[in-house]
Amino acid sequence: MEIQASRSAARVGPRGEAILLLDQDRRRWNQLLIQRGLTALARAEQLRQQRGPYTLQAAIAACHARARQADQTDWHRIASLYDELAEIMPSPIVELNRSVAHGMAYGPEKGLAIVEPLIGNPRLSDYPYLPGVRADLLFKLKRFDEAKKEFLKAAELAKNASQRALLLEKADSCRSA
Repeated sequence: MEIQASRSAARVGPRGEAILLLDQDRRRWNQLLIQRGLTALARAEQLRQQRGPYTLQAAIAACHARARQADQTDWHRIASLYDELAEIMPSPIVELNRSVAHGMAYGPEKGLAIVEPLIGNPRLSDYPYLPGVRADLLFKLKRFDEAKKEFLKAAELAKNASQRALLLEKADSCRSA
C-alpha cells in the first residue's frame, strides 16, 4: 500500500488532469513511502516461500518503484509476476493487467491476444479500462480507426471528467497518428 501511495502526488497534473503511470514525474514519488514499502515486501517474502496475492501485487508495484525512469521498468518481471498472480487469483481484472504487462514486455500483439477473450465478459461491461487497454494496444499496432473507437468507448464509460478528457484526447490523437 505504501508503494502505491508513494505515487499520489504525481498522478494528477496542476489542472486536475490524470497523468498516466508512464508519464509521471518520478521525482515526485515519495521515496520514504517507497523504502518503507520495499522493506515490508522483503519481510513478506521472507515469511513464506510461496507468495500470496498481496505479496505478488506488492512485488509488481516494487518493479515500478525501482525504475527511476519509465523506460527502465522491468516489464518482463512484471509480466511473470502477473502470470503467477493469474494462477493463484484468476480474475478478469488480473487478466486485463496481465495483458498490459505482456504488451509492454513482448509487444502489443501479445497483450491483445490476452485482452481479446475478455471482450463480452459481463464483469467488465461497464469497466472503462477494458476498451482503454484494448485501444492502447491497437494504437501501438497502428490500427488507428479501431483504437479511436475503443478510446471513445472507454471515455463513455469513464467515471470522472479527468479520465474522460484523457481518453478523448487519446481518441483525437488517432487522427494525427
